[in-house]
Amino acid sequence: MADEVAMLDALRQVVDPELMVNIVDLGLVYSVQQEENHVVVEMTLTSPACPAGPQIVQQAKLALERLEGVGEAKIKLVMTPPWTPDRMTDEARDHLGIF
Repeated sequence: MADEVAMLDALRQVVDPELMVNIVDLGLVYSVQQEENHVVVEMTLTSPACPAGPQIVQQAKLALERLEGVGEAKIKLVMTPPWTPDRMTDEARDHLGIF
């Protein structure tokens, strides 16, 4: 089994192509749960109509499935609670010039 730190590190490799910041630091990942070799991620997008949404979801799934101990990853898109810039890390805010 992969631990939560390893799974979050894998998800940090997934970058929003419009903002050029990874999905963890953007605050898009709400939860990561693993049962045996299955992982379920609840995440959101910066907007419901995000054109990069399908790409981000696919990359997140592939990033997790590359980890040892993860056989299948399911990415569940949720829109509640809605994403806000308050969910971003300080590093992401600095990168985007949000103070």
